[in-house]
Amino acid sequence: MALCFSPVGDAFRVRARMFSALINCTSIDWFHEWPEDALVGVAQRFLNEVTILPSEEIRESLARHMAFVHGSIGEANIRMRIQQRRNNYTTPTSFLELIKFYTTLLEDKTSKIVDIIERLSNGLNIMNSTTEKVASL
Repeated sequence: MALCFSPVGDAFRVRARMFSALINCTSIDWFHEWPEDALVGVAQRFLNEVTILPSEEIRESLARHMAFVHGSIGEANIRMRIQQRRNNYTTPTSFLELIKFYTTLLEDKTSKIVDIIERLSNGLNIMNSTTEKVASL
């Protein structure tokens, strides 16, 4: 029988505490890291849903960068294990959270910029109308 759990988060800790045989009487086999082309493919799929990004070229380079960042975190985890003798796990869920965080942050910052542009445009319109009224006086 194979059970799959993510080693990150509270759910695994709660399950391990409730069902201690999951840890004591089993053999734990950790998953292998995703290959870079799989990470790029997943990132591109989720980034295609983001309408704010202007071009396909930007989406592709952003997806490649996200895959690179996820891979570099895996390398940093290995260095941490050697230097600190502590494990830090990076799971596929972590990669999906990275994509979700980026899209949320992008949408938030874009809406703030649009609000600033609207305020500036309204201010310029008021200044132009005031200038016209002063000129007519």
